[in-house]
Amino acid sequence: MQDDFPLTITAILEHGSKVYGRSECVTWQGSGGRHTSYATVARNAERLAAALTRLGIVAGDRVGTFCWNNQEHLEAYYAVPCMGAVLHTLNIRLPAAQLAQIVNHAEDRIVLVDGTLVPLFAAALPELKSVEAVIVIGAGEAPALGDIRVLRYDDLLAAEEPGFAWPELDERSAALICYTSGTTGDPKGVVYSHRSTFLHALSGQSASLTGATDADRILTFVPMFHVNAWGIPFGSFLSGASLHMPGPFMAPGPICDFITAERSTLAAAVPTIWQGILTYGATKEIDLSSLRMGTSGGAAAPRSLLAAFQDRYGLRIIQGWGMTETSPVAGMAHPPVGVELGTEEDLDWRVKSGRLTGGVQMRITDEAGTELPWDGVAVGEIEVRGPWITGSYYLDPAPEKFHDGWLRTGDIGTIDDRGYFQITDRAKDVIKSGGEWISSVELENLLVGHPDVVEAAVIGIPDEKWSERPLACVVLREDASVQPSEMAAVLAEFLSGQVARWQRPENWAFLSDVPKTTVGKYDKKVLRARFRAGELSMQRLEPNSAGDAEPDPAPDSGPISGT
Repeated sequence: MQDDFPLTITAILEHGSKVYGRSECVTWQGSGGRHTSYATVARNAERLAAALTRLGIVAGDRVGTFCWNNQEHLEAYYAVPCMGAVLHTLNIRLPAAQLAQIVNHAEDRIVLVDGTLVPLFAAALPELKSVEAVIVIGAGEAPALGDIRVLRYDDLLAAEEPGFAWPELDERSAALICYTSGTTGDPKGVVYSHRSTFLHALSGQSASLTGATDADRILTFVPMFHVNAWGIPFGSFLSGASLHMPGPFMAPGPICDFITAERSTLAAAVPTIWQGILTYGATKEIDLSSLRMGTSGGAAAPRSLLAAFQDRYGLRIIQGWGMTETSPVAGMAHPPVGVELGTEEDLDWRVKSGRLTGGVQMRITDEAGTELPWDGVAVGEIEVRGPWITGSYYLDPAPEKFHDGWLRTGDIGTIDDRGYFQITDRAKDVIKSGGEWISSVELENLLVGHPDVVEAAVIGIPDEKWSERPLACVVLREDASVQPSEMAAVLAEFLSGQVARWQRPENWAFLSDVPKTTVGKYDKKVLRARFRAGELSMQRLEPNSAGDAEPDPAPDSGPISGT
């Protein structure tokens, strides 16, 4: 028994390039794909590692990437950690000040920047304290980068030979670092070891998650700067599945063209991407027949969205859950054995947040920290631990987030005796009305089930009588059946029978769009700020309009909930 075999990203690279060297990374270029074998990706990773070594990068140094999902980014995914340095994927959608804060905190020495993104990166460059050089990938005007040393990716690789001698690495050494989205306070760094990355990638290929094989072609909508593209680039080298990279072509039209041309079999995306495809497909004929499964994460996928893809395209989308702190995948909502596919019962299971995957432990606790039962009824904060769950933030121990070896997720929910968990809200988003909780997530998912609603975000606002009440912020379709002035009553009536009367919003705002974070989640802190500033044009339903919108307490002690 070789107990000392190191579980490293180098082992992933060697397996994928030797066993699945003919599998491909396909980068979409607008009218076709650029095909590169895994064997070639590995050789280029060796060249890049040699070039970075020549530039003075040593073990433990941080190397940033400011790139789209493409072949060159994949090469950096392997070159940097396999040489012993730490890959830091930078969110290309961050404002310059926040980007600078993250780069300075991580102390990145070199950053690889896609040529088309040079102007965005240049805006942050004056505030960067540790960056010594920028490597530009592809075409792009470099003058915007000023006096910093600028190198060209293709030139660097051309000057090197494959055959870089990968060093022996401690599997527990740092390999990658990602920063949280920073919805509250400054973003925090999460460091992943070689071991945690290997185990997470291995888990992702299991049948209880994606079941990927070398017959698959995985379209990675999810950005490579978003928790390492959910681990897909590493898992694909273990399973042999080819990678389909959309580059900058993230609009629904090009995405659908990519799927049709390259016959993708799996696709991973956040719900806003899936909703965009659905909206596009309502007016254009699209072919999704090659997809055997889609996965969705980052936010709760509405039941109406899952049902629409099933009904229109025969595509099953399986919801998953995780966080930057969990690498990210901790569970996926595949229905249990015996459930007939395509039925309402099937949807009942697929709208759950997930089923706990092997290797991850979960518990729910009340406000006093007491562990609650796995009965599908008790509601508490979800806590997790496992071999790919972080135990602290980079240079920030944050003891309020970690205790007794458990990560406090900040998610509120239930878990049943089969390991299915349902997140009902974030702790900071749950609405406490009349002493009871109202799930903003449940209201949002129900509202987008109305045919006239494109997006819906619900926040809590102060109320003299009930402490807090829900405010529904809704985006309507351009061809909505009634005017916004009448839609509040229509939607309140639509919720009638789906939620208790006291849970239905009486406060409504109709927007042109819901603000989103850089990873596509509803940015409720912006909505709250707009409310406080009086910038939201609100409608309030009077009692007895639209099914008695005024919340009523239960006969004895107030609203009833699962708490």
